Amino acid sequence: MVEKLNRLLSPKSIAVIGGGDWCRLVIEQCRKMGFAGDIWPVHPKAEEMAGLPVYRHIEDLPSAPDASFIGVNRFITIEAVRLLSERGAGGAVCFASGFLEAEAEDAEGADLQQQLLDAAGDMPILGPNCYGFVNYLDGALLWPDQHGGVATDSGVAIVTQSSNIAINMTMQKRGVPVAYVVTAGNQAQSGVAHIGQALLEDPRVTALGLHIEGFGDLRAFEDLAAKARELGKPIVALKVGKSEQAQAATVSHTASLAGGDAGASALLSRLGIARVDSIPEFLETLKLLHVVGRLPSNRIASISCSGGEASLAADTAHGRGVVFPALNDRQKTDLRDALGPMVALANPLDYHTYIWRDAEAMTKAWGAIMDPDIAMTLLVVDTPREDRCDASDWECTIQAAIGAKEQTGTNVAMVATLPELLPEGVADRLMAAGVVPLMGLSEAIVACEAAALQVSGETPPICLPTETVSPELLPEAEAKSRLSWHGLRTPHFKRAASTGAARAAAVDIGFPVVLKGEGVAHKTEA
Repeated sequence: MVEKLNRLLSPKSIAVIGGGDWCRLVIEQCRKMGFAGDIWPVHPKAEEMAGLPVYRHIEDLPSAPDASFIGVNRFITIEAVRLLSERGAGGAVCFASGFLEAEAEDAEGADLQQQLLDAAGDMPILGPNCYGFVNYLDGALLWPDQHGGVATDSGVAIVTQSSNIAINMTMQKRGVPVAYVVTAGNQAQSGVAHIGQALLEDPRVTALGLHIEGFGDLRAFEDLAAKARELGKPIVALKVGKSEQAQAATVSHTASLAGGDAGASALLSRLGIARVDSIPEFLETLKLLHVVGRLPSNRIASISCSGGEASLAADTAHGRGVVFPALNDRQKTDLRDALGPMVALANPLDYHTYIWRDAEAMTKAWGAIMDPDIAMTLLVVDTPREDRCDASDWECTIQAAIGAKEQTGTNVAMVATLPELLPEGVADRLMAAGVVPLMGLSEAIVACEAAALQVSGETPPICLPTETVSPELLPEAEAKSRLSWHGLRTPHFKRAASTGAARAAAVDIGFPVVLKGEGVAHKTEA
């Protein structure tokens, strides 16, 4: 399935099946991004679509398309998938909703989803109930809406079950180079883990981000983690479902069960996948991973021109999985030489503003705190807003950051305490020089923590199937008696057949007591 997904996600030919604005936009977006392959609209009545000649039927296409966008209702979608599969097409995006995610309101949903799977056979499908994908590397957009990305030669890949969140992520102004955005919908066939594995195999993809609502196939996630270890490409996950409300919302729009949050955290940790809690943290972590990959340790340094920022950096890191180690002798000597006697040396460091506007002196000072033993040095710089202020005095910080990176060769990030105080143009300049532009101090700390996650070797499989048995069910009192007979300490207990007997038993045992009803399922929601 993974190999076949590669053909779907990096197509040379695209069929657009259906009419209306959704399908027209798919064609327009591909043209706007410079897709070099063939685009074949399919509609039984239209003569042209977005300036292209239209084929009446799927059977009339010149050859089997690598990727197809199916923008018709759920009933016609099933027939279109069947015809594409029979022709040997590479795969399809199923835009329509009303399948398993609608089962609560529509009894047909589950049956239609099974019909869809039967029609697809071994041809990959994304969705149903999904927007499709954007391939910024090849200009292939099976995407019926606007997006905010640009073409790139390499970047991170993002997979999400939520089409709306995918749209929003393409609109980011954080300088994150995005190679792919793929939506999975309700994962009738191709799940998040399958898609992620296919994307990792593209050599132009540097890191993978997963927005996960429900896990599904554990074996697929194990294969994904193994592929990431093999290729040395890190994964970061944004897993929802901590609240009951989020769990209910997940079922309503993707037919996925979010599952217990503790189990999700344990699974991701076992697989070596870093977990973050918000979209800003997700994007900043992906950005850091794109530029420098995994960090060799959780040891970081911070330098700013304000004591307030230095203390804020220290407090923001408090309780997180990063540390600010004390300055070593070499750092102290070089910093004293660069800053003079008026600055108290520490990590995080407040270097004051004595050397402001002197890019050469700032480069020397910033380079002094950087050290091979430090996994990431954070240069805290907030640029004034460009619409009301003059930011020319902050050019020295950009030059110093790039210069210090060039001199030391260590991992360096420029961090704005507020995301809006690092303009996108500045972020692009820093990225080109290998300096990570991190927007938001708390997001920067989380990104360092996530990137420092140490991935162990191969882990044993999770929850392997076991032999089916017919258990002997015992009343709890009987079970406790047997355990006691084997020497296990158990709480004092008495069985009572009536309310009065229960009161008497409670007095005999001594308060506090717990009243338990035999015949009630134990440790369940009931």
